[in-house]
Amino acid sequence: MLTTLLFTVLIIVICVALLAVKVIVKKGGEFPNTHIEGNKALGEKGIYCAKTQHRQAMNPRNLEERMKGMK
Repeated sequence: MLTTLLFTVLIIVICVALLAVKVIVKKGGEFPNTHIEGNKALGEKGIYCAKTQHRQAMNPRNLEERMKGMK
């Protein structure tokens, strides 16, 4: 029983270390930003997270401001 528990903990530690290799080895390394806000291509297409889209919808703009945003 104890052997199985220790073996399981060892496997989990190895898996976590392998997932974090880039972060540990690279100077100034950090985990990649997987949120929608971190994706430049989606931002250029005007696709944002639900919170940002809701905030934008609740902030009405006049016609002039909307036309400037289309350029």
